[in-house]
Amino acid sequence: MTPRLVTPDDAVKSLRRNLDQKWATAVCAELGAGEPVTFAVPLRPGVSTGSAVARIGHATWHEWHMSWREFADRHPHVLIVRKPLSVQGVTDDYPSTLVADLDAAAALSSGSEPPPNIARARTLASSLQSTGAVLTPATLRAAYRLGPADAEVLLSAVTWLREHPNASEWTARQLPIPGMHTKWLDTHGTLLRDVAGRDVRDEVRPRPAVLHLTYVDPGHLASGRRRHDAWTTGDTHDIAYRPRIVLVVENRDSRLWFPPTEGTIVVEGGGKAAAPLLANVPWIRSAGHIVYWGDIDADGYAILDGFRAALAEPLPGDDVPPKRVTSILMDATDLHRYAQHGVNHDKWGRLIKPSSINLPHLTEAETTAYDTIATEGPTPFRRIEQEAIPLADAATRLQDVTKRFEPYY
Repeated sequence: MTPRLVTPDDAVKSLRRNLDQKWATAVCAELGAGEPVTFAVPLRPGVSTGSAVARIGHATWHEWHMSWREFADRHPHVLIVRKPLSVQGVTDDYPSTLVADLDAAAALSSGSEPPPNIARARTLASSLQSTGAVLTPATLRAAYRLGPADAEVLLSAVTWLREHPNASEWTARQLPIPGMHTKWLDTHGTLLRDVAGRDVRDEVRPRPAVLHLTYVDPGHLASGRRRHDAWTTGDTHDIAYRPRIVLVVENRDSRLWFPPTEGTIVVEGGGKAAAPLLANVPWIRSAGHIVYWGDIDADGYAILDGFRAALAEPLPGDDVPPKRVTSILMDATDLHRYAQHGVNHDKWGRLIKPSSINLPHLTEAETTAYDTIATEGPTPFRRIEQEAIPLADAATRLQDVTKRFEPYY
């Protein structure tokens, strides 16, 4: 080991790193959930002989020793372990290890961000434990990251779940948990599962899938029957006709005003969460062609990837084979053709962030486009919104791709 002297500043920085890594473990240990934690920093690794001191230099050694004497005077409640060492024929006790408990480590810690609020962490840990929650360093860290209001909801939710062993009479948004808004579980459901020891999302009453769709077959439109419809999973009604082509779009305007196209139904997708729901709809799975058209952005490609993956798996007991999903207006050529509509900011005026998520179900041309707009490096734009592309172009492209794959159905 190379002889090294650790200065007080460096020791405090090391202590802060240890605190960031172990504060939750230390708090849990105080409540009996784990072994006690001590924060310790070696102050002179590799320096245990007078010859090691000589190699460092006696002047450097003296300066280091004085700095730790001053530190000890400023922080009398911090333990500095001393061990004997012979320097130039004189044996004395010199600083060897800085040792601090949780409170001392937090008080000493410095950095660009304030140290963890240990008092708040202790209160939160104690509250979690009193509700019967699963208290681990991981669950404490996750709960600590919540704002005060969400942390209170978490505690209320754990208490409520303990009092209600069966949540099947409610949907996820009907749960009568004090303080919980209807979308709280969407964001914090995984944490609630971890601290409660059960996943209420698997228990609640499932919400039927409701698809909004538009009939665009010219023959149907000429009949004067309804153009727009909704289909609900498990209901008894049926759609107006069995489509040869199902086009899934994300924008409502794109669905409502899609041009007449033979044998086609246009379905409003509903984002990433809707992919499994769409994949479970029998008349979608049985269509000759299933086509997806979304925004040219990271989310659009992620939705396409998930939809394609969902349709690639047959349903249990379903005699319909896995289905192929084709995209339109989402490859690298389209990226350049409609570049004048590219934007870099979202609807709130914030810069759209890059994405590093791997999407294995994209085609080569789709991957090229995705990599271009999602890259961490410079790119002309990060989004082309679906509604910026003329619907006539979409209808033409839809007819082209379905003709190309005509043997498929």
